[in-house]
Amino acid sequence: MKKNFLFLVMTIAIFYACNRKLNPEKEFSKSLFRAADHTAENLFSRNIEGPAVDKNGRLFVVNYLKDGTIGLVHPDGKPELFVTLPDKSIGNSIQFNAEGNMLVADFTGHNILEVDTETKAVSVYCHNVDFNQPNDLCINRKGIIFASDPNWQKQSGQIWKIGTDKKAILVKANMGTTNGICLSPDEKILYVNESVQKKIWSFDVDEKGNLSGQRIFATVNDFGFDGMKTDSKGNLYVTRYGKGTIAIYAPDGKQIQEVQLKGKDVSNITFGGKDYKTCFVTLQDRKGMEKFRIDVAGR
Repeated sequence: MKKNFLFLVMTIAIFYACNRKLNPEKEFSKSLFRAADHTAENLFSRNIEGPAVDKNGRLFVVNYLKDGTIGLVHPDGKPELFVTLPDKSIGNSIQFNAEGNMLVADFTGHNILEVDTETKAVSVYCHNVDFNQPNDLCINRKGIIFASDPNWQKQSGQIWKIGTDKKAILVKANMGTTNGICLSPDEKILYVNESVQKKIWSFDVDEKGNLSGQRIFATVNDFGFDGMKTDSKGNLYVTRYGKGTIAIYAPDGKQIQEVQLKGKDVSNITFGGKDYKTCFVTLQDRKGMEKFRIDVAGR
């Protein structure tokens, strides 16, 4: 009887162990702030960046296999080529407008490109000879785009506002190397970081998209900043390039969490999954993506 009982216990234990092993996605969904691979390594170029999720929940990432492409990454982590950009353009960031089209920061062509997600036709949404290297984008509910525009050689940068008339207006000059850029959930605050200077700034945003009240939000002494996003409660998720972490700041500027990743050169982040509680991050040293679960839905 005792042998039969022990055999039963061992059988149940083996069953649950095998079941756990066969359901890594189920285990992943239970663990918060713990990074796991989303794609394999070396599927993207060194310039993997700009993850973004469209209204249908599809995840897009720039520079799949080689520079100048955009990949569609399926829920199982397997990517496929979605579109190749024309004229030696290279994307760095993706956002989606109200029409569902993809807006791409083209840092080599000094453009904001628009990709029709139905036909995959690519057109120039906005071009300006005074653009340095359009780097990161965010867009509000009125369709106003804010673009960071660094000059890496001079370690300087600026911020542009692009309205629905597709014209660019310089809203802030004489900054450091502007990189990550995003809006608060109520769209009344714009966050912009400076990679080399290791600072995050916040600005007040009015109804017309004008900026005022520039102030320091956070600073660090080591490693740089790259892409960043806010969740639905206004917490700011910031990629720490070279450190391999995501620093999470409360709206008052206090760091409340830091998520350790497997790779080091983390370049950008977005929210996705069925509940928008999965963070997808791009890693340039791994040329692939990682992910982790959070307890608050993304913006």
